[in-house]
Amino acid sequence: MGELHEIRIGGEFKPSPKLMKLYFIYYLLTIIIGFLPWYIPTVILAPPAVSIPISLVFIPMIIFAGAWIPKYYNSIVYKVTEHEIVWRRGVWFKYTGIVPYNRITNIDIAQGPISRRLGIASLKIQTAGYSAGKARAELRLDGIERFEELRDLIMSFVKKRRPAAVEVFEEEEPAQKILEELVKIRRLLEEYVRK
Repeated sequence: MGELHEIRIGGEFKPSPKLMKLYFIYYLLTIIIGFLPWYIPTVILAPPAVSIPISLVFIPMIIFAGAWIPKYYNSIVYKVTEHEIVWRRGVWFKYTGIVPYNRITNIDIAQGPISRRLGIASLKIQTAGYSAGKARAELRLDGIERFEELRDLIMSFVKKRRPAAVEVFEEEEPAQKILEELVKIRRLLEEYVRK
């Protein structure tokens, strides 16, 4: 799954199974680089009173993290409709979000060296009013194989929609009425200052 020809407008789709492979690669690198260099000397050199409790804490954590990866991957679901993008993820804590096309301002493609080798990428979707001052995108579609085609599909829907700021502005009063209100406010402020 994750290929563009499997994405039906209004139908749910999952990220590529290569995303789970990417998670397992990160998992193994974390164990090899972050855990084994201190754990092996501790087990060999430390007395059993130290090494056994450390093992009883960290070994179950490592097993749990390895079992968690497929559960988390299976929880990720995306849906592209004619009006919005919907996403769901989470095993214990479920997260769901909806991003309407008229709020999308930009879509970036993110690929690290391992994901590039696997042929997958993440689409980082920025929206109006959310991305200002934020380090992260409002929505990330992770594990997408034909990511440029999906980005182009989403952008084709975005281009058909007016930006949310335009819709809000057009629903408000015409410019003349706004100017009249500002003039009234100015007069009231001038009267207040004189008193």
